[in-house]
Amino acid sequence: MTKDITEDKKSYPYIHRDISWLYFNERVLQEAEDLEMPLFEKIKFLAIYSNNLGEFFRVRVANLRNLVRVGKKTKRKLDYDPKEIIKRVLKIVNEQQERFSKIFNEQIIPELAKNDIHLLRYDDLGKEQKEFVNNYIQDDLQPHIQPVLLVKNKIRPFLNNSELYLAILLKDKSAGLAEVNEHYAILKIPSEYLPRFIELPNSNGRHDIIMLDDIVRRAVTWMFPGYHIVDSYSIKLTRDAELYIDDEFSGDLLLKIKNSLKKRNVGPASRLVYDANMPPQLLDFLIESFELDKYDLLPEGRYHNNFDFFKFPSFGKDHMKNTPLPPLLYPALTPESSIFEEIKKRDHMVHFPYHTYEPVIRFFEDAANDPNVTEIRIVQYRVARKSRIMQALMKAARSGKKVFAFIEIKARFDEEANLKWGESLEKAGVKVHYSFPGLKVHSKLALVKRVENEKNKIYTYLSSGNFHEDTSKIYTDLGFFTSDKKITREVNEVFSILESVDHRPKDFQHLLVGQFNLRPDLKKMINKEIANAKAGRTARMILKMNSLEDKEMIIKLYEASQAGVKIKMIVRGLCCLTPGIKGLSDNIEVISIVDRFLEHSRVFIFHNDGEEKIYVSSADWMYRNLSKRIETAFPIYDKNLKKEIKSIIAIQLQDNVKARIIDQNNQNITSKGNSEMPVRSQTSTYYYYKNKDKEET
Repeated sequence: MTKDITEDKKSYPYIHRDISWLYFNERVLQEAEDLEMPLFEKIKFLAIYSNNLGEFFRVRVANLRNLVRVGKKTKRKLDYDPKEIIKRVLKIVNEQQERFSKIFNEQIIPELAKNDIHLLRYDDLGKEQKEFVNNYIQDDLQPHIQPVLLVKNKIRPFLNNSELYLAILLKDKSAGLAEVNEHYAILKIPSEYLPRFIELPNSNGRHDIIMLDDIVRRAVTWMFPGYHIVDSYSIKLTRDAELYIDDEFSGDLLLKIKNSLKKRNVGPASRLVYDANMPPQLLDFLIESFELDKYDLLPEGRYHNNFDFFKFPSFGKDHMKNTPLPPLLYPALTPESSIFEEIKKRDHMVHFPYHTYEPVIRFFEDAANDPNVTEIRIVQYRVARKSRIMQALMKAARSGKKVFAFIEIKARFDEEANLKWGESLEKAGVKVHYSFPGLKVHSKLALVKRVENEKNKIYTYLSSGNFHEDTSKIYTDLGFFTSDKKITREVNEVFSILESVDHRPKDFQHLLVGQFNLRPDLKKMINKEIANAKAGRTARMILKMNSLEDKEMIIKLYEASQAGVKIKMIVRGLCCLTPGIKGLSDNIEVISIVDRFLEHSRVFIFHNDGEEKIYVSSADWMYRNLSKRIETAFPIYDKNLKKEIKSIIAIQLQDNVKARIIDQNNQNITSKGNSEMPVRSQTSTYYYYKNKDKEET
C-alpha cells in the first residue's frame, strides 16, 4: 500500500518538466511515422518536431546549462541535479534524432519517389540540371555568400543564432595532404534569402529537387583556389534566447526588454548541431571557438534546420494532404446579424478552428464603427502580424472612442512584435499599458461599453486563446461572448487592475483570476470532490489543459485519487504527474491528443455532487500560470453550452486514433478509448458542429 500522500508530500512521483516535454515532442514525431498520415502532413510534423526542439534548446536547455554553472548554494535549493537532467535530455534527443533520420530516409524519401518527387544531390544530376545549378550559383547564390578562412588561435567565427553554415576542411594543394597543412573555413548557407528547396528542370514529368545546402557545397569548390577541399560539414549554433527579466521588480521594464532583445541573438551558445561525420580535429576547433562543453553537442546528419520542411514544395498534389475542413459559420453570429443584439439575447461560444474567427473580428470592427460604443478594452498577448483586430482598435481611437490595450511584452519570441504594435496603437490614440515587473498577464479578455437607453451596457469576450487571426486556423480554442452582468462586472474589475496597479478589486465570485482566487478556488473544488468521495457520494473531475507541472496541484490530484475521486485528464504537452500507480494515482487516467490542430483550450469540469461546475480558462496548471501570472478561468452557466462542452470532451476521451496514453512507462501508446469504431476526435468534432449548426439553421 502506497503511503498516504497527505502524510508524505516530499516523496511522490514527479517527472521533471523537461523530460516530460521530450515525451510530448516524441508524440509529434509519432505523427510523422504514422502510415495512415498523408505524405505532406508527415513532412509537416517533421518540421514541427524540429521547430519545437530548437526552441526547447534555446530556452529550456540554455536554462539548465546556466544552472550547471551556478554555485553550490543555489544548486542546493533545487530538487534535481541539472547536470543529470542535461544528460537525460541529450540521451533522449539523440535517440529521437536517430528515429527522425530513419523516418526521413526509410519512409519519406521512398514515398516521395513513388509520387515522382526526387530529392537529389549534385552528383545525381544530369547534364542539363548541373548546368542549371552552376548558373544558379553565379546568378542567385554568389551575391549572398562570403567565405571566411579561419586561422587557428587568431580568427574565431561568429555564427548567427539558429542559422545554417558549412564548416569546411581544406588543405594546401602545394603542400601535400599531411594533417599539419589543414585549414578551416566557414561559409553561411543563405536560406533567409533563397529557398531551401529548389526545383530542377526535368523533361520527363518528374519533380526533381535539390537542397540549397548541396548547391552551396558545390560552390565551395570554386571559392578557395589554391586549396584542396577535403569535405564540408553542416553546422548550426543555437544561442540562449531567455531574456531573464521575469523577476525584475524595479527600473524601466520596457527599456530593459528592448535592451535584452538586442542581445538575444548574440547570447551564449546552448547547442552545437553538427554533422556526425565531422572529423574530431574540426569539431575540437569549433568546441574551443564557441566555448562549448560536451553537454552542448548534438550530432545529427547531413542537413539541419529541418523546420524548413514547412516550406517543402507540394507541386499541387493536394491529395497527399489532409482533407480540408473549411471553418464553419457560427449560425447566430453571421455577417447579417447584429452581434451586440445576439449577445444580449444569450451567451455564445465559438470553437476554433472548427468555426470561423470572423465573429471575434466583427466584435471589434462593429464596435469601432458603432456610434453607440464609447469604450473598448483588450489584453494583447500574441496577435497576428497583419491584424484586423488591431486595425479596428486604431480606427476606434481615431474616431474618438476610449480604447485601452494592455500589452504583455514578455510573451516569449513575440516581444518585439508586441512592442511595435504598442507603438502603433499609441500613435493612433490608444491608451497602452505594458507588462508588470515580475508578473505576466496571460488572460484573454476584451470588453466593449455601449450606450443603450442612456445607460452603459457591457459586452465581453473571454477565451482560452489569443487574439490572433492566424493561429485561430490551427489552434483549438473556445471563445465566449456574454453580456451577463455576473461576468461583465468582474471582467471590468480585471481591466481596472490592469489600468491601475493600486486598484484593489472586490472579491471575485464568478471569475477565477490569477493572483487572487484562481489557485485557492481550484483547490476548494478539488477538496469538495475529495469530501464527496470520502462520504460515499459520486466524485469526479475532467480536466483538459496544455501542461501539468505545478507540484502543489499534482499532490492535490494524488490526494483526490487516493480518496476515490475519478479523474480523467487530457494533457497535450508536458505532464509531470504519473497516473496509474496502485494506491496513489490509480483513479487518474491521462491522454494526450496530437493531430492536425494544436489542442490549446483548457476546460475544467467538476461533478460537484451533481451540480456541475464547468470553467474554460487561459491557464495551464503550471507554477508560473497559477502563481506568477494574471490568468482567467470563466464559468459556463448556460445549460446548452455546458452540454456542448461535455459533448466535445466526451468525443476527445473516446479518441482511439490520435490519443496517446500517458502512463508510468512513457511509451506514448495509442489509447483504445471506449468505442469499437475508429474515433479521431478532431474530425468528429468538426462534423459534430457541422450537424449541430445545420439543425440550428
